[in-house]
Amino acid sequence: MSGPSAVKETPIEGREQLVEFIASGARTPENWKIGTEHEKFGFRLDDLRPPTYDGARGIGALLNGLTRFGWAPVREGDNVIALTRGDGSITLEPAGQLELSGGQVDTIHDTCCEVTCHLKEVKTVADELQLGFLGMGFQPKWLREDMPWMPKGRYKIMRDYMPKRGALGLDMMTRTCTVQVNLDFANEADMVKKFRVSLALQPIATALFADSPFTDGKPNGYLSYRSHIWTDTDPDRTGMLDFVFDAGFGFERYVDYLLDVPMYFSYRNGEYIDLAGKSFRKFLAGELAELPGAKPTLKDWADHTTTAFPEVRLKKYLEMRGADGGPWNRLCALPAFWVGLLYDQTSLDAAWDLVKDFSMAERNALRDGVPKYALKLPFRSGTVRDLAREALKISGHGLARRARVNASDANEAVFLEPLIEFVEANQTPAERKLKLFHGKWDGSVDPLFAEFAY
Repeated sequence: MSGPSAVKETPIEGREQLVEFIASGARTPENWKIGTEHEKFGFRLDDLRPPTYDGARGIGALLNGLTRFGWAPVREGDNVIALTRGDGSITLEPAGQLELSGGQVDTIHDTCCEVTCHLKEVKTVADELQLGFLGMGFQPKWLREDMPWMPKGRYKIMRDYMPKRGALGLDMMTRTCTVQVNLDFANEADMVKKFRVSLALQPIATALFADSPFTDGKPNGYLSYRSHIWTDTDPDRTGMLDFVFDAGFGFERYVDYLLDVPMYFSYRNGEYIDLAGKSFRKFLAGELAELPGAKPTLKDWADHTTTAFPEVRLKKYLEMRGADGGPWNRLCALPAFWVGLLYDQTSLDAAWDLVKDFSMAERNALRDGVPKYALKLPFRSGTVRDLAREALKISGHGLARRARVNASDANEAVFLEPLIEFVEANQTPAERKLKLFHGKWDGSVDPLFAEFAY
């Protein structure tokens, strides 16, 4: 989740500014970048409990420890709640999940260098504090009430509001982790095509990355429980956005959608103003009782764009949001998968040919079915595994055509290898953990904290 944006507080004079704000993200293909974000669960090595913010072994101490590597602290009141270095940042999710929002890089090789450096820095400090970190989609052991809360004003507002809109919103906040990639578009037409392809194929990414089969220490009946959680979080701001496939879809239609997403807050003078459930349209008209006569700025709008949580989110770029968190190699595989599909025109055309005749019912059936069945979900005359195999082939060809090689002359397609292996085995990471749980782990999730820690 994002913090308050760094956008200037330019007054909004009309709706066209909201459209232009998003459209201004367009870049020519030679300037397209890759921005990868991932979250991970912290745990204390002695008792496996998630660390609180405070204390000698807390998340606050970890953030302060990371400043030795040139990270600059960002404070909310007296608390360090984020770090910045260059155009990257380290932020806190509601229960202390640690997120790296990477910088804008040119290749997946750069992404992997960035992730490797980050994990080494975190491990250096975490070892001193006797903490570990784990990458998967859902906290496998601890109950919702066992999870700590971080001292961020935005999260208090969401914590109070979430239960009014869905039964699993607090689980989304405190017990999930994801990896996502943020990608550019050239113009409105390019954005529309990429949005449609990535929405239709987002369930395929969910299936490939499915790694959240445990809740409260036991199997939960899902392979991506994290993905399932989004179906009962808040219907006003989640889902597949069927209107993206309507004729005439573009920046203006997405702005209309955002205007109908209820607000959470306005961040003013260093303070979060609780506006949960209020209308941004009324804010535009200066009609919010909580801020009498006040009208929003572009900073308010930028913040508001971060409070919608669809499967693919449009800001000044497109965010791919369907994958569970995971180990190092899958943090590199997720951006590779989407870059291969979306950053090569031949691949983008082929991916569109793959999905363009999916009906709305089929797209939603894929989204609703993969959390439980992943690659084995039936689809038409085959399964999701068949779609995943074809999508990986298209992506691999796209990465080969990009021809961005490392010092060993390997192109970015090498990062797809873990995903290809899952498809060939017809077995997700979640299914492999379930096999261990019912086998050598003897019905306990505790061993995964050692075997799968970074």
